[in-house]
Amino acid sequence: MTTALPLFPLNSVLFPGLVLPLSVFEPRYRALVGDLQALPEGQPRLFGVVAIKDGYEVAPTAVGLPDSAPPTGTEPAAGFGEDPIRAFHEIGCIADASTIRETAGALEEEEAETPAERFEVLATGTTRFRLHSVDASGPYLTGEIEELPEEEGDGAGALASGVLRAFRSYQKRLAGARERTLAEDQELPDEPSVVSYLVAAATILDVPTKQRLLQAPDTATRLADELRLLRRETSTIAKLPSVPAVDLTKSPTSPN
Repeated sequence: MTTALPLFPLNSVLFPGLVLPLSVFEPRYRALVGDLQALPEGQPRLFGVVAIKDGYEVAPTAVGLPDSAPPTGTEPAAGFGEDPIRAFHEIGCIADASTIRETAGALEEEEAETPAERFEVLATGTTRFRLHSVDASGPYLTGEIEELPEEEGDGAGALASGVLRAFRSYQKRLAGARERTLAEDQELPDEPSVVSYLVAAATILDVPTKQRLLQAPDTATRLADELRLLRRETSTIAKLPSVPAVDLTKSPTSPN
């Protein structure tokens, strides 16, 4: 069964269970958030997050919207071509906006005297979906989506244990052996699907690789892929003695 859902394209990947902060000031996305805010109290404020394929408009990230000027007129698909669905990856993640706060600020330095309304949104990924079609006729994009169940697959439990061990080694290499790591600072989950999404979000990977993990057919497949990636990344970091590994943790990473 499919359902219609507002779409929020990003140049990053959202995973179920992960938190997504958004600073929304572009007109089409303010309209989207405004409609979510107007929903009756207690009703989920759901929208679909889809990653944009390479070669298309740079869409908003979790820390803000595009640096380019907002599109003129009411055309919501500006920058995505005549068939916007081709600009997006097929598998996305439903987000639930638990907090929406309206603020004001200046868009550009030269327009510092002109306050711009914006929304500060805190959302959480809930469920993966498959995008079937995109409607660009309204003030913002909407998509016809089908929710995807999370299948565990064979051997997910054993794979999750292996991924957690590899993740701890990766974190230690990344932060430096004498630094406290994420894995040491907090208790990590042991439920296979939760492990798979947490590690996918916390590992420094490019968008295509994160997207591949999101659309894995089952948890076991995702964990097996992560195990290979973590071993590769840990080995690569170990071979970079000229660059202090701790410096890598200071670089901007995906907010997912």
